[in-house]
Amino acid sequence: MELARTSGVTAMNENIELMMPIKAAPYDHQKKAFAFACDKFGVFDERLKSRGTALLMEMGTGKTIVSIAVAGCMYQYAKVNRVLVVAPLSILGVWEEEFEKFADFPYSMTILKGTVAKKKEQLTKLPSKGLQVVVVNYESAWRLEKELLEYNADLVIADEAHKLKENRTSQSKGMHHIGDKARYKLLLTGTVITNRELDVFSQYRFLNPQIFGTSFYAFRNQYFDMGGYGNHTPVFRKWMTDEFLRKLHSVAFRVTKAECLDLPEITEEVRTVDLEKDAIKLYDSIEDESYAELDESEVTTANILTRLLRLSQITGGHLTDDNGVVNTVSRAKLNALSDIIDSAMAEDKKLVIMARFVPELDDIQELLEKKKIGYAVVRGGVKDRDSEIHRFQHDDRCRVFVGQIAAAGLGITLTAASTMVFYSLDYSMSNFEQAKARIHRAGQKENCHYIYLVCRGTVDRKVLYALRQKLNLAKMLVDDYRKGRNPFKN
Repeated sequence: MELARTSGVTAMNENIELMMPIKAAPYDHQKKAFAFACDKFGVFDERLKSRGTALLMEMGTGKTIVSIAVAGCMYQYAKVNRVLVVAPLSILGVWEEEFEKFADFPYSMTILKGTVAKKKEQLTKLPSKGLQVVVVNYESAWRLEKELLEYNADLVIADEAHKLKENRTSQSKGMHHIGDKARYKLLLTGTVITNRELDVFSQYRFLNPQIFGTSFYAFRNQYFDMGGYGNHTPVFRKWMTDEFLRKLHSVAFRVTKAECLDLPEITEEVRTVDLEKDAIKLYDSIEDESYAELDESEVTTANILTRLLRLSQITGGHLTDDNGVVNTVSRAKLNALSDIIDSAMAEDKKLVIMARFVPELDDIQELLEKKKIGYAVVRGGVKDRDSEIHRFQHDDRCRVFVGQIAAAGLGITLTAASTMVFYSLDYSMSNFEQAKARIHRAGQKENCHYIYLVCRGTVDRKVLYALRQKLNLAKMLVDDYRKGRNPFKN
């Protein structure tokens, strides 16, 4: 079942863009989403229609920037002073970067990090400049329920809210309680309906209990018959579809990438990943060692790229020791990828994942198998590439394509997906461009979205910069060294 696209916004203001306090020119669909949320919250006309609004916007359409605009506008209209953002762990850094890039109003941001005790301490020492924004991951939110209730956020934003689809988890129950106290709530996800209509209840229980009530069993009894063996399987009553969608629609703005006619053909997102403490220590020691070794040898392209390679391996989660044994040193990127996969599956979208190193590919395939997600793969050693590609393109059960950049970057059509994740990058400009072209080619019906996983404070960003700017990476690094700079630093 799919929610129909929201048609128009009541009394859409011609100057709505001027009311969006962001440092960017918003796209038309983003202006409509902003106006829809502000209208529901009664920002401009003082007529509150709903305390909760859902922005059902697919990956790449700009949910975050719209949310920042809504929060900033509500702050300027004296509707809110405190905002709580709850998101998957891997996305916390996205909120920090997006606020810094787009917020055109005074704010202070605190991202809760460390142990539960440290997070509690952070909540007692919040800066007070402008709009006060606290960002926390879902797993921590329910453990900090008491403290977050005391924080008393005016606006709670639940990002990637399909994480709340299971009604009985501690995570969902905690968010229900936090949402009950908040004056306003925003729910962000690609689609509120994942695999079952049943998933709607918990997300709307957080968003606006007036829509489907507070009792799961009353909701189930109203919209479902019990069938299957022993009458334990809820079966949605199809004849109630119109009423069900009307209620969903009443507080939700829905837009897909295919409907965003004003989006550019290609959008790109750099998702910053934080390495674990031990991985940072290892990375820093290898980086220092690599820089010192350059002083003792002739600085050539080969020398500098060899050392860069070891650093790139660490950000991907592995390091090969002197005996040739591959050791796992980080799972940070894998955890970030897991969240992206969950979002794509919730949106019922296919996904392409590109990676460079064999251990990374092994990790990704193992992750998909644990999630029981069907996938195709083209990497070194795969002989029947055509059947793998055909399965991804035409089999609805095959949801993800995993490709090794050097092996899957040429002569392959992967237009069944419009989103590609670069888990890691190799240093070849042609390989990079060829890999990107697998989804952006004839037959593609949607705008393409590229996500780059980049570890904070590492060579990842430097490599990505060189590739996107079409610079000779090796020459850039050698020039940096000759100018007295550490070529491995950002």
